Amino acid sequence: MELAPIVLFVYNRPEHTRRTVESLLRNNLAGKSRLYIFSDGAKRKKDEPKVYAVREFIKGISGFGKIEIILRKKNLGLASSVISGVNEVFQFSDRLIVLEDDIVTSPSFLNFMNESLDFYRSNKSIFSISGFTYPINFIKKYCKDVFISYRPSSWGWATWSDRWYKAKWDKNAFSLFLNDKSLQEKFNRAGDDLTPMLFNQIKGRIDSWAIRWAYAHFENNAYCLFPKISLCRNIGMDSSGTHSSTSNKYDVKLDESYRQFVLISDLEIEDEIFREIKDLFKLSLLRRMINFFKMKF
Repeated sequence: MELAPIVLFVYNRPEHTRRTVESLLRNNLAGKSRLYIFSDGAKRKKDEPKVYAVREFIKGISGFGKIEIILRKKNLGLASSVISGVNEVFQFSDRLIVLEDDIVTSPSFLNFMNESLDFYRSNKSIFSISGFTYPINFIKKYCKDVFISYRPSSWGWATWSDRWYKAKWDKNAFSLFLNDKSLQEKFNRAGDDLTPMLFNQIKGRIDSWAIRWAYAHFENNAYCLFPKISLCRNIGMDSSGTHSSTSNKYDVKLDESYRQFVLISDLEIEDEIFREIKDLFKLSLLRRMINFFKMKF
């Protein structure tokens, strides 16, 4: 099995970064895997001590097959950092696994991601692999080990270069979407928040690589593959991250065991899972009204 390089994006959270790396090292494939660490430069003067602390920590990391550290001289911001970093690593590999500095992983994470990247390589309808699984009830009754969703996740994920290169990053590439109500409604099938987020991205109100990556799945009629049991947990929902706020809505119990997953070719959208994921991102009437006016002006 060809092992995908791991790409880790860090900024100014030394404790989160430490926990992320330590959890990765519990994976039995860590010692054979290449690790690329992209450290973004400080955005503000007050961030410099924590950026320095993170850089001191990552310089001492060991236990991986090969480690390469890329220290950014300037602050790129999360979106540009992820897009440019993934593009750089794709010069050396046709697949990769991506983590940010607040994602702790299960001991089975690297095995699942690498096996899935191998198994679904030729299935062009699978655009990405997620290590995180949404906290939904139907999973308890679901008998398969994996499922697919219209909505991808950015909390511990993997993809292939040919899928990644189909994404559009320039805001001018979304003119058709801006003027097509049916496209906007269809994009929202995986959550009421998607179309408003993409509008905010196009209009420069937010800077998110993930919403553009989600649209790439939609535009190419593609899916994200998920494990039945979550192999990732976001520990950054404490207002410490770029786009995080204090919340436990998406918190999951991390599977701490080592387990094997049965991967299958014949996968379809499961109606109950589809409904629960959509409900998880359902917006209140007030929020929908606010989004409506923001999209108009």
